Amino acid sequence: MRLDRWLATLGAGSRSEVKEWIRGGKAAVNGRIIRDPALSFDTEKDALSLHGKALDGRVMRHVMMNKPAGVLTAARDPKQPTVMDLLPPVYRGIGCMPVGRLDKDTTGILLFTCDGELNHRLLSPGRHVDKVYRAVVAGTPGQEAVDAFAAGMDLGDFMAQGAKLEILRAGTESSLAEVTVSEGKFHQVKRMFAAAGHEVLALHRRSFGPLELDPDLPEGAWRELTGDEVEALRAAAGIREEA
Repeated sequence: MRLDRWLATLGAGSRSEVKEWIRGGKAAVNGRIIRDPALSFDTEKDALSLHGKALDGRVMRHVMMNKPAGVLTAARDPKQPTVMDLLPPVYRGIGCMPVGRLDKDTTGILLFTCDGELNHRLLSPGRHVDKVYRAVVAGTPGQEAVDAFAAGMDLGDFMAQGAKLEILRAGTESSLAEVTVSEGKFHQVKRMFAAAGHEVLALHRRSFGPLELDPDLPEGAWRELTGDEVEALRAAAGIREEA
């Protein structure tokens, strides 16, 4: 990537500002002052600094967040907070976007990636990447609900694929259930429970594909994925086999 674009993408300044700084000898790559804004470098391997301070130059990053309730899964919204507001601005600049979405009141694991192909493949119904949810629902779902989930449901605007429903704790007023789905249509889990006659009172996603929510992440917190976690996601998306 061109040095001026690299710095601008990282949010170091505007394109015109960083060009001026580069020409003035304020930028260095691998310890060498670079004065040509058009020179290209490897953003994942080369060491970048500006005004004598080292910068994290990576533009390919992957993040796990424990999404809290009350924030939208969106890039930006003029009236309400979004999950992007919980990340440093640089992640928006490099195009690190959510993989799918969670409803505003749903909590749990939410992934972000700068890799558009990985994002697309993880959400493709043909890949059958499982997502596991814990749901507190009204009433007591029985075997009839378990069978209905397994068979798939016609929700009007789409046919939900079969899903695994397990009742973890049955109660008269409310019950705790775990649901495994391989797709992620809008309000899908809530709508499937509603079709079975049970309102969802709380919903939490505990895993996405091979990754489980890090138990050390409180709501609203995030961390970057490890190399092994990224490789596991790529394998689930069918990318590693085709590389």
